[in-house]
Amino acid sequence: MKKILLPTDFSEQAEYALRVAASLARQNDATIYLMHMLEMPSHLLSGDSNLNVPEQLLFMKIAHERFEKTMEQDFMEGINVEITVERDKAFDGITQAIRQHEIDLVVMGSSGASGLKEMFIGSNTEKVVRTADAPVLVIKNDIPDFKVDHFVFASDFGDDQKLVFEQAVDFANSFNAKLHLLFVNTPNRFVTTDVAQKKMDAFIEGFEDLADHELHIYNDTKIETGILNFSRAIDADLIGMSTHGRQGLAHFFNGSISEDLVNHSLRPVITFKI
Repeated sequence: MKKILLPTDFSEQAEYALRVAASLARQNDATIYLMHMLEMPSHLLSGDSNLNVPEQLLFMKIAHERFEKTMEQDFMEGINVEITVERDKAFDGITQAIRQHEIDLVVMGSSGASGLKEMFIGSNTEKVVRTADAPVLVIKNDIPDFKVDHFVFASDFGDDQKLVFEQAVDFANSFNAKLHLLFVNTPNRFVTTDVAQKKMDAFIEGFEDLADHELHIYNDTKIETGILNFSRAIDADLIGMSTHGRQGLAHFFNGSISEDLVNHSLRPVITFKI
């Protein structure tokens, strides 16, 4: 983990995420790519009129002044940081930066969403979680000392999850964390404990880097609820799972458990795209 992308809008949640990113960067001798997207009014981004230049420069100046204040904070001392201010839609700029800089991890703040806002509007964080080629770590609250002792990885343990699981194992090992492999059994997708146990045993066979871990089968009404309830029961520090990157109508009708978790979990959530 040598390149960490931190998109910021200078909000309270973005600062929470930056504190975590700084902690990870210090532990891994990594560089933080600190990025702010100027989503300016469309008339400032259209055409080549010189009349727009002073206003654009003003927005840029304000952003750089905020960055200067950010870099003066104690938790940023000694961290290698690359700062960029781009004029683009936030989601487009983030996905482009991930590819351009070959980012290893994206860290984002989120306040969550609910109701109609969650269904129809969503957030840039949700979009990035759904589509990013790099793992995305979402932070909701202030965590002065980010550490991971108990890491819940929820899955159906199908073969398509194995590459994702390798990333989760690497992340757990970087913290010397106990990895809790979680299969949530629901009424709509019920399997016996014996079948679930055998499926999980077969899944982890051959993972030589899998150190301290436990297998768990948890019954609940919904997968998302089961993940949240189990994580609460063991006081997990982090929840991880894969995302399929659904788009369009498939995403609208099928939903996304990973996005639901990002919205509703107060614990940090990390997602890995299949």
